[in-house]
Amino acid sequence: MVEAHKQPGILSDFILGSQDGLVNVLGVILGVAIASNDFKIILAGGLAATFAESISMAAVAYTSTMARRDHYLAEFEREKREMRDVPAQEEEEIREILRKWGFDSGEVEEVKNHIVANEKAWLEIMMSNELNLAPVAAEQARKSALLVGTSAIIGSLVPLVPFVLLQHDIPWAIITALIVSAVMLFLIGWYKSKMTIGRPYKSGLQMAIIGTASALAGFLIALVVSGGQGL
Repeated sequence: MVEAHKQPGILSDFILGSQDGLVNVLGVILGVAIASNDFKIILAGGLAATFAESISMAAVAYTSTMARRDHYLAEFEREKREMRDVPAQEEEEIREILRKWGFDSGEVEEVKNHIVANEKAWLEIMMSNELNLAPVAAEQARKSALLVGTSAIIGSLVPLVPFVLLQHDIPWAIITALIVSAVMLFLIGWYKSKMTIGRPYKSGLQMAIIGTASALAGFLIALVVSGGQGL
């Protein structure tokens, strides 16, 4: 039976997209709501920010993942050349890794010989333990872009829903959007901690405070600029 393991890349992509989409769109629509009491303008601004944000985040996720892949492949080829051209230096680096792992002097040489006899094992150890690099597949970049973009849309819709439901009472829509968004940010932080490590309630509270404070920056800027005339 194959043991199932959590996939940190998926979790981080989900958190990145949903948190960023929610916080940015919340900040935009709060600012627009202060400057204008017109629901159509608020909705247009929110939807524009939603899709611009999701496309931008997906593109960033794709290009950054591909950049990590290109870096890994470049270092992979460089390491292969060094194993071929300066094997003594590379073997000494294997010895250093084994010493860090706690092998005594009598074991180091024996284990090193086993490793360097297998080029694939030697290369993988050098990549992961000397350079601290993990392989990145092209498919991973596409999956990351799709997940980040989709979660950004989902997160962005959270602060928009209260304005749709309370479009005739913008002040209450603002209050409701803030409360709903803070709760959602708390749940994202709580879930992150449950899936990784840490205190769920502390993680949730931190994410709610940081995210809400970031969104309120747009609210306060619009309030100062407009003098609160929208309300």
